[in-house]
Amino acid sequence: MNTRLIIAIDGPSGVGKGTVARDVAAALGYRHIDTGAMYRAVAWRAKTAAVSLDDADALTALAERLDIVASGPSVLVDGVEVSGEIRTPEIDRGASRVARVAGVRTALVAQQRRLGAGGGVVMEGRDIGTVVFPDAEVKVYLDASADERARRRLHDDVRRETRDPGQVAGEMAARDEADRTRAVAPLAMAADAHLIDTTPLSIRQVVEQILAIAAAGRGRS
Repeated sequence: MNTRLIIAIDGPSGVGKGTVARDVAAALGYRHIDTGAMYRAVAWRAKTAAVSLDDADALTALAERLDIVASGPSVLVDGVEVSGEIRTPEIDRGASRVARVAGVRTALVAQQRRLGAGGGVVMEGRDIGTVVFPDAEVKVYLDASADERARRRLHDDVRRETRDPGQVAGEMAARDEADRTRAVAPLAMAADAHLIDTTPLSIRQVVEQILAIAAAGRGRS
């Protein structure tokens, strides 16, 4: 019996995916993979290598050759620690743009499937339950009110100093629209996903709900 599950956690920005996914993975002894960080890594590398975000072929070639490690608290790109550098408004916007490039998504989805093969992984993103692992044993979609998501994002240490709530809310709304309307792998909740509104919940409460769902999924596997 396979008891090493694939747990797919999807949702828009600011719903707590990262913290929740890390805590669920720690509780289960699973690997945590942040797929959003992988798209951020491509955007960051494109910036540092002066690759135009309008050049789909160059972005695809870049994604195909990059060595990205987005498991655990740090993010490495070709061995370079970039965790802080990829968590900026500029890279937010860049990640949204590179995520629309079909070749980039093909390259990164292939990496993500290799990383998740065999189970024992908590993978977070925007298309894990719908595209990357549509047969995942556990699928969760996290959401929260727009005000709560903006409040959380505003308190992100990297962003805190330069932006106000209105600016943060506007940026998040624009990112949501881009993610939900892109032609390739748009942000969407899988039909068989468990929806959790994190607005009134603590991180611990969300984690406990997902662990309960995972326990039920393990029993069916």
